[in-house]
Amino acid sequence: MAKPILVLVGADKGGVGKTTVARTLLDYFVGHRVPVRAFDSEAPKGTLKHFHPELSEIVDIASLSGQMRIFDNPPTAETSVTLIDVRSGLLSPTLRLLHDIGVLDAVKSGQFNLLLFHILGSSIASLNEIDEIADLTADAARFVVKNYINDTSFFEWDQRTYASYLKKIKDAVEIAVPKLNEIAYEQVELASVPFPDFVANKDAKGEAANYSFVLRGYVRNWFAKVCAEYDRVRLKEIVASGEVVPAKSPRVRLVSGS
Repeated sequence: MAKPILVLVGADKGGVGKTTVARTLLDYFVGHRVPVRAFDSEAPKGTLKHFHPELSEIVDIASLSGQMRIFDNPPTAETSVTLIDVRSGLLSPTLRLLHDIGVLDAVKSGQFNLLLFHILGSSIASLNEIDEIADLTADAARFVVKNYINDTSFFEWDQRTYASYLKKIKDAVEIAVPKLNEIAYEQVELASVPFPDFVANKDAKGEAANYSFVLRGYVRNWFAKVCAEYDRVRLKEIVASGEVVPAKSPRVRLVSGS
C-alpha cells in the first residue's frame, strides 16, 4: 500500500503566485484521479476554495482549531494526498508548527511522505527563506518553484549567490511554471473554475459555457506545459508509489528563467 502524502505549498513572501501553483496541483491530481483533499489557509476568505469548493476547506492554520482540523485527521491511503495551501508569510511558522506537534517526526518515521513546493520570489529575501527552512525540511521531497505567471524575473544577481543558497537543499528539484497570457488568466479568474474546466468550456456548475475559443487555447497550451513539468519530476509516480523517485532531469539547475 502506497504511503499517504502531505503536500505543502507556500512561501514567506506574498505575491509569488502560490495559490496558482496549488490550483494547478489540484487540477493535476484530479486529472489523474488521485484522491485528494485540500486545506486553504487564507482564512477567512479563501482563494483556493473559490476554485475548488468541493475539495477544499478553509482553515486558520495559526489557530488550535484549524490545526486540529487538519492534523487530527492525518493523510490516509484513502485520501492519498492532503494538500495545504499555506497562507503567505506563514511557511516558516507552519513548518516550525509541524515540528512542534510531531508531524515532521511522523514523516521521518515513515508514516507518510512530505512534499514541499516552495514558491520563490525574485528578491534575495526569498532565498533567505531557504536558509530558514532547510533543516526543518530535511526529510521532505523539496521542489523549488519559479512561477513566471506574472512575468517575474528571477535572480538577476551573481549566480554564485543563488548557488550558495541552493546548496543547502541540494536534493531539491526545480520546477518552472511558465507565463500565461494576462487576459487568458484574467478570464479564468472571472469564470471561477479550474483550469481544465475553462479549457473544456464548462462553467462552475459543469454546464456548457461560452468562453473564448482563443483564450481557451492559450490556457490549454499553458496548462499542458505545467503538467509536463509535473510529469518531468515524476509527481504522478511519487503519488502512486508513495515513494520519492528521481526526477528525469538534473536537480536544481542554475538558470535564469524562460
